[in-house]
Amino acid sequence: MKATRPSYDGGAVVEIIRGIIFDVDETLVYYEGYDHREWYDNWVMPALRKHGIELDYKTYRKTVSGELPRSYVERFGIDPIELWRIIDGVNLEYRKKLASEGKIKAFPDAEMLAHFKQLGLKLAAVSNASQECTEFVLKLFDLKQYFDAIFGKDYSYLDGVKPSPYLIEKALNALNLRPEEVLVVGDSHHDVLAAKRARVRVVNITRFGEVEGANYYVKDLRELVELVKRIGTQSP
Repeated sequence: MKATRPSYDGGAVVEIIRGIIFDVDETLVYYEGYDHREWYDNWVMPALRKHGIELDYKTYRKTVSGELPRSYVERFGIDPIELWRIIDGVNLEYRKKLASEGKIKAFPDAEMLAHFKQLGLKLAAVSNASQECTEFVLKLFDLKQYFDAIFGKDYSYLDGVKPSPYLIEKALNALNLRPEEVLVVGDSHHDVLAAKRARVRVVNITRFGEVEGANYYVKDLRELVELVKRIGTQSP
């Protein structure tokens, strides 16, 4: 486990940790056999065409990766809210199918969420997936019980998905905690960027390799427990 000391403009770092904000997909759960292009071609595209919407994969992928805003499709005469509601509906059905086949898995160390609660920490989950998709996978493994707040994609602000800090800021408000009192834990570059923009220290969980720019690196949630203890915790 390695760490770099964070710094913030305008004040001293508060070392005490009172809350943790977790990413969900590929951080707490994963999907066996998932292929993004195959999912789009076989699930998303047919559903969009039923609604008279044509959107090529390259453009769609750029909106997901953050190269283009999720509202970008407006220039093609496509209502972005309608588009994402359709996609998210498909995503939920896809997740239900994978779950029925036993292809959604919780990482074994997800059980450590209970330990974080025992330490007196407030926990939140944030995901670029829809609220329904996010809660579905957390309920699937009885993980929802550990979270004080859960936020998926906000249809009132589609471009608020990570790497925007919007969802993290929503979680901070819901937990009633300041940025310096919290850690964000995620696996992706988007998680790191979103946390940095929200001025929150970020832990990269390196299940699939390291992401540059994180404040701390851990291989799993067991190492995260040790990191949190080392920094220090205190119940609000």
